[in-house]
Amino acid sequence: MERTTCCIIGGGPAGMVLALLLARSGVQVTVLEKHGDFLRDFRGDTVHPTTLQLIDDLGLAERFAELPQRKVETVRLPIDADGGFVTIGDFRLLPIKYNYLALVPQWDLLDLLADEAKQESGFELRMRTEVTGLIREGGRVNGVHYRDADGGTGELRADITVACDGRDSLARRLPELDLRNFPTPMDVRWFRVPRKEDDPAGLIGSIRDRTFTVLIDRGDYYQTASIIEKDSDADGRSGPIEEFNRRLRRLVPWLDDGRELVAGWDDVKLLHVTLDRLQKWHVPGLLCIGDAAHAMSPVGGIGINLAVQDAVAAARHLATPLREGRLRRRHVAAIQRRRWPTTLLIQGLQKVLHRNGVEPGLRGDIDFGDRTRLPRPLRLITRIPALRMLPPYLLAYGALRERPPREALRG
Repeated sequence: MERTTCCIIGGGPAGMVLALLLARSGVQVTVLEKHGDFLRDFRGDTVHPTTLQLIDDLGLAERFAELPQRKVETVRLPIDADGGFVTIGDFRLLPIKYNYLALVPQWDLLDLLADEAKQESGFELRMRTEVTGLIREGGRVNGVHYRDADGGTGELRADITVACDGRDSLARRLPELDLRNFPTPMDVRWFRVPRKEDDPAGLIGSIRDRTFTVLIDRGDYYQTASIIEKDSDADGRSGPIEEFNRRLRRLVPWLDDGRELVAGWDDVKLLHVTLDRLQKWHVPGLLCIGDAAHAMSPVGGIGINLAVQDAVAAARHLATPLREGRLRRRHVAAIQRRRWPTTLLIQGLQKVLHRNGVEPGLRGDIDFGDRTRLPRPLRLITRIPALRMLPPYLLAYGALRERPPREALRG
């Protein structure tokens, strides 16, 4: 019978951060990741200032700096038909060391965390190992059933199992966790378009012709999100890709210079937007964090930041009792109490943005080509430069910065 102290389901940002922090704190950790590698495109690649500071605290800043990355220091909007831009957010105004967003391929970040965790004797990462069920005995989760790369099955028992496997987590099926869903007005198409050296830099958002477009500067290309009405993707895909590209050129005028855009519909990935949360994140022997506990809207781009902060809070509450063999349910419950207000606040803000930004934009009530049709908060930001600190502050911190266990720090 296989056994570990902490079994982590899922090797995403939350899972790998939690595993590294616990392993450095002297806890035996096993991570089960169903994929054979971390190479999946259009995952969240945004590393926020709080996560950058965490990487620094862990002594990984130099290695992180060697990863391919792009710094985003401003959030800009194209205003007026003449193609002018206005800055609505400037990270450089924040009085912090890491006053920017780092855009790093998520697989590089996860490889860095995994390589560092492998230096700890109590850490194990099993790739191509899919969790197929939870071991439930006497009202308690005592580990997981799994299937490995060769198709073999087994059981891994643990003092605590932490679900970090996202919105499709098996743990979410437990009725006692009480999953609550909230309506969302949109889905998102993700794709890449080429970027030239003299194209606008930074993070650029635009609402025109009932479409919300976000372009993230990745150097030689834009990682692009097109926000569309809920469940409307199939209708759009019925037309030729040339029609999609023609519309994109109308929405983003500087792309209309003869460059090749999207080659085919296979290059356009769909994200079904979900906004939900578990009312309970834990049962005896099990904890859910990150998207497994609360699936966030992509509005604001802060889902990864919240998941990482969940992991840091979990490590701080779990490390000592797990290491000393005295874990109690109150230690696990404290994690939800700590992270619950932040989750409610951020999801509440996202609902407001859906109602007052996304929905009017998709109806055509907001158009960034006409200053008179901008929402009042944006009009104020364009007029009062000091307000340009607010969007970066929310993106940088979310609502609360968590502190890792002291024994996990380096330097």
